[in-house]
Amino acid sequence: MKDWSKTWKASKLPKKQRKYVYLLPAHLKGKLLCAHLCKELRKKHSIRSIRIRKGDKVKIVRGQNKTRTGTVELVDTKNIKVYISGIEFTKRDGSKAKQPIHPSKVIIQELDMTDKRRFAAPTKPATAQPKTQSKTATKLEAKKWANT
Repeated sequence: MKDWSKTWKASKLPKKQRKYVYLLPAHLKGKLLCAHLCKELRKKHSIRSIRIRKGDKVKIVRGQNKTRTGTVELVDTKNIKVYISGIEFTKRDGSKAKQPIHPSKVIIQELDMTDKRRFAAPTKPATAQPKTQSKTATKLEAKKWANT
């Protein structure tokens, strides 16, 4: 099977869309794990969407579990799915299993703020100041260039 392509632009064919997502490396699959924020959080943090994490409270807006809310219990990066507490389905043998849900089908109602770096402002590296050379060093360089 061919590896993921950096130069691939787009295709209308669903099979090529699915293949592109299937072959994505893990660091890029994480970008597909983003979900929209509710209106209050959108105003407060001035961002539209953010990556879902374990502990976030979400509301499902699509599918048979529409309007149900719960806490994210597990984030499956490989399959681009999230598992929410209280959202289960019954298997044929009668046992219950967690329902996998795509992150685009939920809205984040409350963020898990235990990680301080999640909303910390990124610090810019100090701009490199040009080194000030001593007068003797600049005179030596001038002589070197004059001799050539």
